Amino acid sequence: MQVGSAGDQNPLSQKSYLIRYWNKQTGNSHTKPVFLLSKASPLSAVESASFSKLATTHNYNALSSRFSAFCASANLLCFPDSSLPIHTDACSFSYRCGFKYNYDKRFHTTGIFFRESMLKKGTVMPMPDIQDKLPERSFLPRSISSKLPFSTSKISELKRVFHAGDNSIMETIIVETLSDCEKAPSLGETKRCVGSAEDMIDFAISVLGRNVAVRTTKNVNGSKQSIMIGSVKGINGGKVMQQSMTCHQRLYPYLVYTCHSVPKVRVYEADILDPNSKAKINHGVAICHMNTSSWDPNHRAFLELGSSPGRIEVCHWIFENDLTWTVAD
Repeated sequence: MQVGSAGDQNPLSQKSYLIRYWNKQTGNSHTKPVFLLSKASPLSAVESASFSKLATTHNYNALSSRFSAFCASANLLCFPDSSLPIHTDACSFSYRCGFKYNYDKRFHTTGIFFRESMLKKGTVMPMPDIQDKLPERSFLPRSISSKLPFSTSKISELKRVFHAGDNSIMETIIVETLSDCEKAPSLGETKRCVGSAEDMIDFAISVLGRNVAVRTTKNVNGSKQSIMIGSVKGINGGKVMQQSMTCHQRLYPYLVYTCHSVPKVRVYEADILDPNSKAKINHGVAICHMNTSSWDPNHRAFLELGSSPGRIEVCHWIFENDLTWTVAD
């Protein structure tokens, strides 16, 4: 699989480094994690070393003084507009949550959930708005992210680094994401927030072992319209997986994901067709939760599908810029 443009061939680039890291950690040099590579830091090796050194100085004053350059070079969110959504938990996809609206626009979409029987060739069904509503950002290299605090107890230092004033939108963004990341996982769940591609790879391996694959829906084509299901492939031979891992993007100055283990699922890849022309317009990844017995009875999925915990399986597409990890085929 092609990694990207010729510019990615620079052996000192973050993309090249991530390829080497992936090969070493997974032992799989045949399939590249294209999605993670697309989110790699644009910082050069020289810039990474320079900002990493600044992040080790007392009270982060040196890094704060270079904030504008750091922000622009690293593709961070620096000056959020007041209209941006600031409540971004992944409640719609969590079996811990009830019927909860927030300001993330994607959860005002209807038709997010569907039954497994819909994933058959020829089925025509509505697709929700799977478009990412959050501003584009990149991961930080772990050499930098590991030196920055990531705790509500260190909010004053983080406000200094990211120039977040008291009661500002940026302060709210930082506090809300950190607070959610610090919530204890539910019974039987393994959860972690990651701010670098290396951390995500390591966490996936700790949950699933070295033989891992990362999957996401290819694009947003078909959103908010009727689609036809083309050829369908069940991952792991269509068998129920005892464990997979799903990662949801969070709003933060740099790219952060909440990743959590998801038990007893089937994962599918499906061609998505235009129902009129039958032309392929997308390649979707869908996850079906086979055991919903512990879900909140007021979960939106049951309200949409007209059922209750434990009585049905619940499926949904992986939205743009979210991803699911499985054992590789």
